[in-house]
Amino acid sequence: MLKKLAAVVLCLGAYSTFWPWTAAAEEAPADSANSRSADTIQEDIKIINSYFDPVTGEPLPPKIPAPPGAKPLPKPDVVWVDTTQKLVYADGYVALRRGMLEMFACPVGTKEHESVVALFTRAQTIHAALLAVGAEVGHPASFRPKFRPAAGTVIEIEVRWQDAEKNRKQARAQDWIKDLQTGKLMTHPWVFAGSGFWKDEETGQEYYKAESGDLVCVSNFSTATLDLPVESSQVNDGLTFEANTEQIPRLGTPVRLVFKPVIKKP
Repeated sequence: MLKKLAAVVLCLGAYSTFWPWTAAAEEAPADSANSRSADTIQEDIKIINSYFDPVTGEPLPPKIPAPPGAKPLPKPDVVWVDTTQKLVYADGYVALRRGMLEMFACPVGTKEHESVVALFTRAQTIHAALLAVGAEVGHPASFRPKFRPAAGTVIEIEVRWQDAEKNRKQARAQDWIKDLQTGKLMTHPWVFAGSGFWKDEETGQEYYKAESGDLVCVSNFSTATLDLPVESSQVNDGLTFEANTEQIPRLGTPVRLVFKPVIKKP
């Protein structure tokens, strides 16, 4: 099925089925620094609220200039594919600056409480776009009879944004994640695990598993689209990574993730 999705991405065909965005934009974002004033928190909430229609809840993503040379995918996904440079772009915003992480990035309306970035896209769209630029699916992590790490094409992720003075900034996604075991930045890469589908036995309809939030994971999930190729617990008291607060811009900052497959030459 996902090969068919990749073909759709390449031809930019009819791929705009309504996505039920469910972000609770009226709720306070997950950044509980005691030093932050009530006014600052309210301003953060106001910024994030501006990304959603107050009546329908549908996304109103911030307008960032389109990446040159890339083709936009059908809405509502805010994603571009550059088949020449072998890059995938996806827009979102900073959803969390402080706290333990299970994800680095999730689809909007899913796991913002444990993801640094929320993206205005479905997980399956990122999957299909990665196939379109040459990435190869491996397999998600499995846990029985013994742990088997996720595998697949290595995917480099870069974050781009503007600071308060409109200066363009960029960083590796790893720079926004701190490893609690070492006290340093996360060094692990992500691999294209590929998640999978489950079928509703009553309707026969298939659903992509990572749509529940497991898009770019730092804890292992058998449903992950991208995961780490090492063992990383998802148990609350065993989580390995946290947000690297000092490096992450303010909550609600519009960001663009750039996904680059590391393609091995024959």
